[in-house]
This record gives sequence, structure tokens and C-alpha cells, in this order.
Amino acid sequence: MELKERILIVDDNRESLREMYRFLADNKYDVLCLSTIKDARQLLEKEPCDLLILKEELPDGSGLELLRQVKKEEWQVEVILINHHGSASSAVRAIKEGAFDYLIPPLPKEKILLAAKSALEHRQLLAERDYFHTQLLRRYSYDNIIGKSPPMQKVFELIEKVSHTNTTVLIVGESGTGKELVARAIHYHSARKDKQFLTINCSAIPEELMESELFGYEKGAFTDAVRPKKGLLLEANQGTVFFDEIGELLPNLQVKLLRVLQEKELKPLGSARTLKVDLRVISATNKELEEEVKRGRFREDLYYRINVLTIHLPPLRQRPEDIPLLADFFLRHYSRETGKRIKTISPELMQFLLNYPWPGNVRELENMIEKGVILAEGETLRLKDLSYQIGGEGFSFNHLDETLFLRPYNEARKLTLDNFSSEYIKRALIRHKGNVTRAALAMGIKRQSLHHIMKRLRIKASDYK
Repeated sequence: MELKERILIVDDNRESLREMYRFLADNKYDVLCLSTIKDARQLLEKEPCDLLILKEELPDGSGLELLRQVKKEEWQVEVILINHHGSASSAVRAIKEGAFDYLIPPLPKEKILLAAKSALEHRQLLAERDYFHTQLLRRYSYDNIIGKSPPMQKVFELIEKVSHTNTTVLIVGESGTGKELVARAIHYHSARKDKQFLTINCSAIPEELMESELFGYEKGAFTDAVRPKKGLLLEANQGTVFFDEIGELLPNLQVKLLRVLQEKELKPLGSARTLKVDLRVISATNKELEEEVKRGRFREDLYYRINVLTIHLPPLRQRPEDIPLLADFFLRHYSRETGKRIKTISPELMQFLLNYPWPGNVRELENMIEKGVILAEGETLRLKDLSYQIGGEGFSFNHLDETLFLRPYNEARKLTLDNFSSEYIKRALIRHKGNVTRAALAMGIKRQSLHHIMKRLRIKASDYK
């Protein structure tokens, strides 16, 4: 038997309740009627409803406050507000708070029925979209590593295969591609998953502390060694150690790490005895370690020890088909985290994301979406929400179109200056919320001059208000 869609009506006017109940029930809906905010809140906390038709002004409270709670608690119910004394401004406010519709009496039956059908259809579309998104992530993700591109599918296959072994793994990829996520996925799908996963960033620990931190020391090993200390490697015994940026490891420590891998033992500083240690080692680098070996900067024997199996992580620019999936994943994550209801990315912004070269890879995309969510208003993330940070690292030849250098000098110069002027003006308008007078004052030029440049570059102040 097909389940009826459930509608909850909250109104303190019994005649209105009776009338709405009758014609909605006649249209095959499962209708519940209540007269107070308190009763409605208690029901919604216990039972699911598809649509809430809510009078805004009730004796025991405001329907707007219940709407806010519905959105805060993420109850999956659409809301239609009714107000006998409503206005255009109150309607706009309600829609911004998350109401699907705002109705002002008199209300013919057909109008209420149309609003109810539209709200329920919208809810169904959202449910289908969420289901599709969940299925996509289930199919194209592996422990928060997301990608449907062939290179990433190959990465997932390798993670699955190597997780069930104890072999050393070298993860190679540019900064920001997610090397630590891959290392964690390998660990948490291995037999060591209940033991410690320890990350050691070889470029972050000062040289003078690295050896004592990794291997520990005995009392009196050096001036400040007033008591013995257990090293990081021993603390992670029976677990997994992830050496991030292994190419930065000092030569004397490369020798010691080789011994750990070969002999499964280590010697703390100042100690005459060796200690047995059982570790799985996963390493990562953004360098060409083979070249480092040739130049004598990295030990060849250690290289072959850590490189039994290599996983290559592609840069984001080489897997553009993954960008919409990643962007949507980050949008949903940071919308939940900030309590916002941003549901979609505008086509213009998506086109930008697909064309941008992503020098910082997935990490840069995540940071960009996070900042955009913080600044965005409404339910759609737009290009203007991100434009303040695009090119935030400053003007660089690395981001110039290479074809510029093939054009005549004057033409290339004009294009470059126009791009700079456009970006400069957009940022000024963002800072001053679209106020041209204030932007011109901050830029040190006349208002008329700014208007003239904006007209030539087709920049609209209204886009930044």
C-alpha cells in the first residue's frame, strides 16, 4: 500500500483547521491538526511529517520561532507560513529563514492545495538529490577520499590491496593532494587498525630535536636530559608510522630508519641496548626521490626499503571530473558546520572551478569552498562569494594564459592590465559592499572615472551588494 504524504496543520482557528483538513484529506493526504506551537514541537520531535502548514501568530508563541527550530534541528519537513497581517517584508524574512512559501489570506482552497503540492514536490526532489549524492559518494569515495576519475579509482584499488599486507608504501604527489588521507585509509583497513597511527612531518620538527623525538633518550644523554624519554617510534609500537615529506629526513636519521626497517630495532640516545619495535612504515613525498638518490641526498638502500609499492596521487588539475564531487562534498560539510543552508553551486562558479589550475590541489579547493560558505548568503554559492580570494597569492606569471606571450606586445599588455584592473575593482567593490563612491575614494580615483572603467570592463556594482 502506498504511504500517504503527511501534512501537519497548526492553527488556533478551529474553522480554518476544519476547512483545511477536509479538502487536504479529500486530496489523499494524511492530515494532522494541532492548535499550539508546544503540541506541534512535541509531535515533530517524535514523528516525521512531510509538510508543516503553520500560522505565524499563535497564542503560545511565534510560528517563525518554530520554523527556526525546524531548520536548526534539520527536521526533514517543508514549512508554509500563513499570516493574516503579513507584508512583503515579512514574507521575504520568512523565506530567508527557510520557509518554502508565505501565504496571506484570503486563501482559496486551490491556492493552498497548489502551495502544498509544490512544497511536497520540492521535498521529494531534495530527497532524490540527497539519495543520488549519497550513492555517488558511496560509489566514488574511500574513507573521505573522493574521486570518480580513472586515476583515483586506481588509487582506491591499490589502497584495498595493500591494506591487507604489512609492506612499506611510498605515496607520491604534490602538496595538497591528500597523501595523509591515503596513509590513514591504508592503516584503518589493515590488521593494525586498533593500534596507533602516528604522523611525523620530517620538514616540521627542528633538526636538533628530530633524533631525540623519534628514538627517545636515556637520562644524562645530553645536558637537558634530566629523565629518560620514550621516542615516538616506540610509542607507536605495533601501529603505523607515516613519514610525511620523507625526502627532508636528515642523512644520519636515514641510516637509523633503515635499521628500524631492516632489523626491527632501535637504540635511544645515550643507551647501550637496542629495543625491538614492530612498525608499519608509510612514507610520502612531493619530490622525485630517484633524482634525490642520484644527487646523493637520499640513501639508495633506504629508498628501495620504503618504496616496495608506490601510490601516485594525481594533481587536481589532471582529474577535473572529480571537482564537482569534491566541491559538493565540501559545500555540504561546511554548510552543516556553520549552520547555513547553502545547497547548490551556481553554474558560473562551477565553470570557474573547472577552469582554475589549482596549484594547491584539493586542499586549496576545500579552503576556497569553506571561506565562500562563511561569506555567502542565500542557498546558492556564487562566484562573487569567492572572488575576494581568487588569486589571493598575488599577481603571478604562473596564472597567466600562456597564449599571451604569443600575442603582439601591446595587445598582451592591454589584456593583462584589463585583467588586473578588473580584479582590483572587484575586490574594492567587495570590501565596500558595492558602494561605488566609497570604492573610488579608497582607490584614490574619481567616481566618474571608476564608473567609466567599470562600464568598459562590464562590472556591475549590484553584483557586490
